[in-house]
Amino acid sequence: MREVARVWDDLIRIPVIGRRIGLDAILGVVPGLGDATGGLVAAYGLVIATRLGVSPPVIFRMMLNIGVDTIVGAVPVLGDLFDIGWKANSRNVALVERALAEPGRVRRSSIIALGAALLGVVGLLAFVVWLIVTAFQAVFRG
Repeated sequence: MREVARVWDDLIRIPVIGRRIGLDAILGVVPGLGDATGGLVAAYGLVIATRLGVSPPVIFRMMLNIGVDTIVGAVPVLGDLFDIGWKANSRNVALVERALAEPGRVRRSSIIALGAALLGVVGLLAFVVWLIVTAFQAVFRG
């Protein structure tokens, strides 16, 4: 899992910016294909974490990391820049290592992170519904 994270997140050092990038950022420039491939490769970490006995909340948090990387990474240009900083594979390796060292603590923090993400999604959906209703009202009143 560490080797996959190294290759996909930190393979090459970019001297000008002092950051490392991996195949995820490089392949991410290919619309659709790069980010889909990155998401599939990152799913390998889920298999390993499950085999190691990592708790379901931590697995779901890992899935959230992968989902954010895949979805935001699919946005042209912005997603490519995002891929340089997000590094879902490295985040997931660190999460699994912490989960194995301190399972109860990481499980609780993962539940909190998932709850915050769920509230964010619900808030975003509520905002979109409000926006649509407001737009319809403006169109049909005027």
